[in-house]
Amino acid sequence: MDNQRLLLFVALVVVVMMIWAAWQQDYGGRHPTPTTTSQPAPGTQAQGAAGSQPAGKAAPAGPGAPAAARDGAGVAHTDLPPSTGAAKPRQQPAQATPTRVLPTARRIHVDTDIMRATLDTTGGDLRRLVLPHYAVSAKKPDQPFVLMNDTLPKLFVLQSGLLTSDGPQPTHHVQYTADRTDYKLGAGQNSVKVALHWRSPEGVTVTKIYTFHRGSYVVNLEHKVHNGSSKPWTGRVYRQLQRTQVAEPGATAFIHTYMGGVIYSPEDKFQKIDFSQMVKQNLSRDIKGGWAAMTQHYFLGAVIPPAGLTDHYYTKVLSHSRYVIGMVAPAVTIAPGADHDYKSRLYLGPKLQNRLATVAPGLDLTVDYGKLTVLAQPIFWALSKLHGFLGNWGWAIIVLTILIKAAFYKLSETSYRSMAQMRKMAPRLKALRERYGDDKQRLNQAMMELYKTEKINPLGGCLPIVVQIPVFIALYWVLLESVELRQAPWVLWIHDLSTPDPYYVLPLIMGVTMLIQNRLNPAPMDPLQKKMMMVLPIAFTAFFAFFPSGLVLYWVVNNTLSIAQQWSITRRIERGAKA
Repeated sequence: MDNQRLLLFVALVVVVMMIWAAWQQDYGGRHPTPTTTSQPAPGTQAQGAAGSQPAGKAAPAGPGAPAAARDGAGVAHTDLPPSTGAAKPRQQPAQATPTRVLPTARRIHVDTDIMRATLDTTGGDLRRLVLPHYAVSAKKPDQPFVLMNDTLPKLFVLQSGLLTSDGPQPTHHVQYTADRTDYKLGAGQNSVKVALHWRSPEGVTVTKIYTFHRGSYVVNLEHKVHNGSSKPWTGRVYRQLQRTQVAEPGATAFIHTYMGGVIYSPEDKFQKIDFSQMVKQNLSRDIKGGWAAMTQHYFLGAVIPPAGLTDHYYTKVLSHSRYVIGMVAPAVTIAPGADHDYKSRLYLGPKLQNRLATVAPGLDLTVDYGKLTVLAQPIFWALSKLHGFLGNWGWAIIVLTILIKAAFYKLSETSYRSMAQMRKMAPRLKALRERYGDDKQRLNQAMMELYKTEKINPLGGCLPIVVQIPVFIALYWVLLESVELRQAPWVLWIHDLSTPDPYYVLPLIMGVTMLIQNRLNPAPMDPLQKKMMMVLPIAFTAFFAFFPSGLVLYWVVNNTLSIAQQWSITRRIERGAKA
């Protein structure tokens, strides 16, 4: 290879290719709208909606359909946990999409200092969750972000209940009663409890209790069972998250982040169960000490069972492109007159890394840094420390870029020194090319002799750049995935570092810095390579115009520092040559 500028070009292309490969591996083409869905739960579609079943009537089962779970009245509900192993969902004709597919009864509203929740007496579901400290966008600061909702197309709810083979089942299809409809965390209160009640004809009572805590996105969920009947009662508790696949507000086609199911187990750690996997095959696995979640770019909903129990984890695909991930606990037998408390925890909110790690093992891995987590986590730690000192994420990015550049100063110096030497040799290399013309073999031999005589390593500028690539990519994912930078302002027109520059100023500045770097690097002798080098800044400017401004800010600062370092080294070498 006859110049180091080509090597730099290759390194930059490798960066883009690695990022693109990561996108394709994790996200590309893996979120189809399912054409194979399970039969909708009877009576769950809105009345009057096209294709809906009358309330209380089970949808007809077709050939090959999996057996549906049934409540004590014998009504089939295919959105309940499976009673046997996983089964592939069968094909079904397209259905009209109603606004609501979940029945509603009486609404219970809960207000705390950091969330507003809505429960429904139908099943005691958690149907809606609003996060008032997080706006939909920087342009709509007064419109809070809605994480959970029970209407299509943006459906995301939490359901739970109990399964028993003897008598009525208090599933998420039964009707609960509530003491009142409004709860608020008052001044001086650390928590607020909401109790919902159900009673069977035989005297078995279930009290479903949600406990919301001040300043916490962790919600405790309990099912207190009192067996008031005259015989033993056996039941299993299940908890599941149901959602559709709808892009998070502010998402762009150029920035792909993971949305779908995840599970964690002590054996296999963090695993993604994306929507396409749910369509192909239902999950069926026993896990002790794990958790399950539905996650999206900056937020998640997670169910965390007691660590000492082995739960059966499952997934299902329902009508109207609804996906379910959940778990069912082992059966517990309660003697007549006795009580039992089934406990779980929920995490419903932003992916705040300093909180997630304390809630459950591995929950912080939902902040998806991919394969470079081992590098990305220390980078985020340093960035958050700088933010704590500076009070601004934009300035924290700038200082962190300077620190990273300083850490790689010697490596970069080696690269730029090699490029400067190649730049100095450019006239002699051009003369060799003119002398030997199209005789590639003699030209390459002469070039290698020249490199050897002048003690120049033609690959000297490549290795330092390659070494830095993993750090650059890790920083890329930190800036892309951290909710702490969501809607974080910097200065002047940059009001949200997680969205593109609205006036494209930073991408244009970055393009200019790349043009300056082109002038400092040895010019390619091949006319085609020279044209490619001229096009590269334009292509990157267009590419980065759609990137979050925090990422572009990093590249602008990094390029500016590189220009200063490279100019200084090149000037020293050229002065030495003249002397």
